[in-house]
Amino acid sequence: MSDRDERAARMVEVGAKDVTDRVAVAECVFIAEEETIDRLVAGTPKGDPMEAARIAGLMAVKRTPDLLPFCHPVAVTGAEVAVAPDPQAGRVVVTATVRATDRTGVEMEAMTAAAVAALSLYDAAKAFERSARIADLRLVEKRGGVGGDYRAP
Repeated sequence: MSDRDERAARMVEVGAKDVTDRVAVAECVFIAEEETIDRLVAGTPKGDPMEAARIAGLMAVKRTPDLLPFCHPVAVTGAEVAVAPDPQAGRVVVTATVRATDRTGVEMEAMTAAAVAALSLYDAAKAFERSARIADLRLVEKRGGVGGDYRAP
């Protein structure tokens, strides 16, 4: 195999791994002015942005392998996306939890869900605040698999 072949993009082989229960939790923060968060919580002419964000995050779980070239399709057994607005702090904390029984983990599904949910909030807020931003996307916890358990400090 040439050097070029060794660097060629490819999916990791997971066929020999055991099928085990896997859980991943990710979060990120949507940051905006207090008034913007209040408006999102109150709803817009398009409906409830908080519920739309939750649904967008759940949809993203299922689309992760279509978006990220090295992600295997995973047998997701459950997922939740929570949005916790704190207008006085000017933020909405988005938390995604994904569970699967498979040969590979669901960290990327959880992180994609949190990011897409936050993007949905930005989409709803951009009409009245373009300076809103998304920060601190991270893996909070993972359980299962050969790599063992992880919890962010």
